Amino acid sequence: MQPKYQTIAAQLTDYITANYREGICRLPTEAELCSRYHVSRQTVRRALALLREHNLITARQGSGSYATGRSADPSLNTVALLISSGQEYIYPELIADIRSGLAAQGFTLELLVTEDRHIDERHYLERLLNRPLRGLIAEGCKSALPNPNLDLYDRLHDQGVPILFLHDSYPALPWAVCVRDDNYYGGYLLGEYLFSRGHTATAGLFKSDDIRGTERYRGFITSMRDHGCMVDDDRIGWFASAQQHALEKRQDTHFLSDFVQKQMASCSALICYNDEIAYWAIKELQYAGYRIPYDIAVVCFDNSYLSEFSDVRITTLTHRPHEMGSCAAAYMLRAIRGETVTSVELPWELVGRESSFSP
Repeated sequence: MQPKYQTIAAQLTDYITANYREGICRLPTEAELCSRYHVSRQTVRRALALLREHNLITARQGSGSYATGRSADPSLNTVALLISSGQEYIYPELIADIRSGLAAQGFTLELLVTEDRHIDERHYLERLLNRPLRGLIAEGCKSALPNPNLDLYDRLHDQGVPILFLHDSYPALPWAVCVRDDNYYGGYLLGEYLFSRGHTATAGLFKSDDIRGTERYRGFITSMRDHGCMVDDDRIGWFASAQQHALEKRQDTHFLSDFVQKQMASCSALICYNDEIAYWAIKELQYAGYRIPYDIAVVCFDNSYLSEFSDVRITTLTHRPHEMGSCAAAYMLRAIRGETVTSVELPWELVGRESSFSP
């Protein structure tokens, strides 16, 4: 016959599984468990110790025992990461930070790369619907456009799968929780910085089919408007995911060279969607005979390795090191435990470098 404490541990495991999706992550007190199961406090403590050995609960001094969110079956402790790229730009470090944060609590990360394509996003979501999943972290796919896959996100949400969006989410999903950059403020901050350095004729390059691009643009033009410097539409360039991927895969810079040749005349500064765009835009500006920063100052977002590798080191906005990935992992772990999580915007800080210094 199975010892009583093992029986209670098994029943508590079922209790945790049944309740964590309802936001109940704290176990009853030892006294309540003694009363419920009609056993001694010593038996309850042995049952709780067994759950701790299997990493199913953790004890908090003076507060009680809380579910970790892990399953007793290690094969079920998988969190999927649906993301636009696995190898380019900021993504390797971001993925490593998320994987590390989850692994520290016993969860495995499964990487699914959409290349920012709705058809690939749908393929992966359909696959995830038909298998056990502890959580999903998803980067929005062309988030500024209508998305045909919201029905699948809704179905996963209805199944009780914790879903956390990264960078941006879909406005049509009212329940969506997101860890994002404070993009509007970032655009405003860069606009303020350029104006403070005397730049009133500023151009911009932004991504058209994700919300980050439109929010960064909105912050920038609002800042310039507040200083009485309306930005000429002809000085704003827009590019889409397909053009960005062609830039990454084939170094296809046609949209950048066209912008420099046709829309940069009489401008003294350029604000770019991210470091990657700024890195290649600087090359195109130099090919066209501009001197950075003497003829054109360049600023951007993200503070990736490209901002340091550029011929002229680039002024950019940054977060604290590893902040985005660590925050995403921590929020996902909280959601898995059944805790309430709400969207968060990570603040930017300016890193001034040679690309915007006055001569």
